[in-house]
Amino acid sequence: MPHPVASREEWLAARKALLAREKQLTRERDALAAERRALPWVRIEKAYAFETEAGAKSLAGLFDGCSQLLVYHFMYAPDWEVGCKSCSFWADSFDGAVAHLRQRDTRLTAVSRAPLMTLLAFRQRMGWSFPWASSQGSDFNFDFGVSFRRDQQDATYNFAAKTSGAEELPGLSAFVREGDAVFHTYSTYGRGLEPFNAAYALLDMTARGRQEDGLDYTMAWVKLHDLYDAA
Repeated sequence: MPHPVASREEWLAARKALLAREKQLTRERDALAAERRALPWVRIEKAYAFETEAGAKSLAGLFDGCSQLLVYHFMYAPDWEVGCKSCSFWADSFDGAVAHLRQRDTRLTAVSRAPLMTLLAFRQRMGWSFPWASSQGSDFNFDFGVSFRRDQQDATYNFAAKTSGAEELPGLSAFVREGDAVFHTYSTYGRGLEPFNAAYALLDMTARGRQEDGLDYTMAWVKLHDLYDAA
């Protein structure tokens, strides 16, 4: 079906009507962010261990001197040859944010269960530089609802019963540190991760949008970025 075509005056009237809705959404988003910040905190009592480029670290160590920590739960199981293409789609947006987050006393790191050397080799291939830690041998990914054991009963994802058979799923968790105490403040999963994907945000500004209707699944078109030319 042909898309409507209008005069500049008609377009401007329609654009102003949409702008009113966009401003309403901005106000609602600000209010929602305030509610998110007001959530209670949960103190982390378990001792988690991570392997990083700087050696073994605790969860507190991942803050790297900051008072806030964002962990992107990157899907990369210990026996996978490459990282998840969808998580890689998100990770392509991370490097530019790291320095800016640091200015607001916030550290961003990815965490996966694959061995550290595997993660660093894949990071080099992708041309990324953001911090990446391995939680192999730790319960961290399991406790934060992004890794699942094959025999696990009553598993949940995104705060509801898990419906897929995937052993790894994506998420983002936020933590704050006060002295020696670390607190979990927020986690989000599934489509809650979309605000962190710059490519999706830009595509949503275009006339044709994400162009995912009719695909086998929404991100069927996505590849590791070094494979697009080959395709």
